[in-house]
Amino acid sequence: MFKVAITGIGIISCLGNDRQTVTAALRQGQSGIVADPRRQELGFRSPLTGAINGFDPQRHLTKKQRKTMPEFAVWAHTAALDALAQAGLPLEAIRNDETGLVFGCDSSCLAAVEQVDLLRQTGETKSIGSGLIFRSMTSTLTMNLNTLLGTRGACWSIASACSSGGHAVGQAADLIALGRQERVICGGAQEINWESMCSFDGLGAFSGRVDDPSAACRPFDAERDGLVPSGGAAALVLERYDLAKGRGATILGELLGYGFSSDGEHLSVPSHDGLQRAMRKALAGGGVEPADIDYLCAHATSTPAGDAAEAANIRAVFGQRTPPVSSLKSMTGHELWMSGASQVVYSVLMAQGGFIAPNINFRQPDEATAGLNIVTSTLLRAPEQVLCNSAGFGGTNSSLLLRFCS
Repeated sequence: MFKVAITGIGIISCLGNDRQTVTAALRQGQSGIVADPRRQELGFRSPLTGAINGFDPQRHLTKKQRKTMPEFAVWAHTAALDALAQAGLPLEAIRNDETGLVFGCDSSCLAAVEQVDLLRQTGETKSIGSGLIFRSMTSTLTMNLNTLLGTRGACWSIASACSSGGHAVGQAADLIALGRQERVICGGAQEINWESMCSFDGLGAFSGRVDDPSAACRPFDAERDGLVPSGGAAALVLERYDLAKGRGATILGELLGYGFSSDGEHLSVPSHDGLQRAMRKALAGGGVEPADIDYLCAHATSTPAGDAAEAANIRAVFGQRTPPVSSLKSMTGHELWMSGASQVVYSVLMAQGGFIAPNINFRQPDEATAGLNIVTSTLLRAPEQVLCNSAGFGGTNSSLLLRFCS
């Protein structure tokens, strides 16, 4: 088995479009959540959403290249280029059989809506055009990135709801550890548009704190009342540790273990043992004891049932003395398909910046979330051994074990 190094990261999120801006937002406990006037006009119960501002889609891509790409694939391309630049890997170095692509993505809603609208408006299919075919496919991320970057190894997208990004990073690490690939560009992306969120809103799953968007997402708090949808793109370059060292790359961290599980119970209600099985598997894979973890980046989305279940799973693994815990969704909202990957990126940024970001908006626990060591203000020390949790509809769970050297 080979060791797996993290050598590059890229991020486009509601906290910013580059590593420096996002790092500052995490350190300051700054929220990227807003109330969208268009959703209010359309009759959403909750118009709250993460918002990406100031992104230039023409920075790297021509209009023709973007024809086959939904907005979130353009974000992912920029994030991947940023990660490759940090890793010191020019495109010539990745255009080979030993470089793969694995990304998490579980929908591409807007393109599907647009092609149906065109048919209804014109009464014929020839007006739809070829671009919408590739924009509407769940695998749109990896097919477009593969074409643009020229990689020739693994190339597929993982669809597992809100754990998609976590499983993509974990599987990428496994491919390297098993000697199947020397490096993998991996991550996840999520669209931000009202079309993809109206059915969620109809379920009453979103927070109703419209008057104070930055205080709406309250993971683990007694007064949490629902999640806030968000999105963006997160990318990582993972490499065989020895090869990365050999070429003089800066090692940002090590992906030490990957655990996965499924609940086998309910479509939308998480179990009290599924996520703990994933955490235990990640810890065992890295040869690490629960007491060695000094930060847990929680999945908690600010829903009553979901946060309660994760709290129970965390207590089952760590007992009465848990490591510092925060859910960064308190600032970003729930980044859905990308969240498992973005948490790894955010953890790298915290380790590089020498701090642990807070779980903002946490005032007090309820009975279900009591007993967790919630980080309520920025801790000025770098995390060294981190667990990143993600979970999704259908009871699919991912846990990633990271190690950083100070």
